Amino acid sequence: MKQTILGAGGAVGVEVARALTACTHDIRLVGRNPQKVNTADELFKADLTNREEVFRAVAGSSIVYLTIGFEYSTRIWRRSWPALIRNVIDACLTHNARLVFFDNAYAIGGNGVNHITETTPFRPSSQKGVIRTEVDDILLQSIEQQGLQALIARSPDIFGDIKVNSVLMHLVYDNLVRGEKAVWLCNADAVHSIGYTPELAKGTVMLGNTPDAYGQLWNLPVDTRPITGREWIQLFAKALGKNNALEVLPAALVKELGTDNQIMHELFEMLYQYDRDYYFDSTKFNQRFQYTPITHAQAVQETVARLARKAD
Repeated sequence: MKQTILGAGGAVGVEVARALTACTHDIRLVGRNPQKVNTADELFKADLTNREEVFRAVAGSSIVYLTIGFEYSTRIWRRSWPALIRNVIDACLTHNARLVFFDNAYAIGGNGVNHITETTPFRPSSQKGVIRTEVDDILLQSIEQQGLQALIARSPDIFGDIKVNSVLMHLVYDNLVRGEKAVWLCNADAVHSIGYTPELAKGTVMLGNTPDAYGQLWNLPVDTRPITGREWIQLFAKALGKNNALEVLPAALVKELGTDNQIMHELFEMLYQYDRDYYFDSTKFNQRFQYTPITHAQAVQETVARLARKAD
């Protein structure tokens, strides 16, 4: 039973490929320049912005995982995401493949982020959130109206030893390693859930290989204990043997920095995730699979250890 990862080269795609070996060794990795994660992986070069290449990549697959991460740009997301999800849905329907969409929580805006469950309504408060809501709605409508076998596997922001697109790793880990102050956005004493990529990938694969999980939205496993930005910094400082000094960037400064820094520019509209409690609740997953997520402390320790091995 071939299981295919669309966008296999990113932080999530690599971890999903690793986790899939618990279920199958018939794994296809799709991307512009895919590289093997496991010895038996099939590599399939494709431009996933091209509809015909999406269809070729999906052909012969039983389960398709969509884990692609476009450049962090509202302009690029607006152009690329709705077209991609439609093409992937059509390809999965044509080739009778199940679809697992690895999603973020951007469709939840405002104070909805205080406690994010699967029943929290989609009310985006950012341009990126509007785009992700459109994508989710397209997928959910295809499940209801076209009989698509699909599920949404949703995560908060991510961290792990593959540091791409992780605010936590760049502003906290990288700064501490350089002997500088860790940086947090807006409010270091607000709760802020972040998912550990190997754990999120494991949950994604478990869902994909559970037939009765389809047709639903799932929050992926994250330690259920609330944790603040300050506590994240303390965990990394302890694991690294560094001072836990921190600097908090207020929204006004993030906006000012955004005039010269594209990432800060794109982050500004997402600060509602940092200026108040942001708690991601995976109780539904944990109860369905009788699963206990890795603790925040264990995840930080594993991440630091992995990065230390890479540096050797």
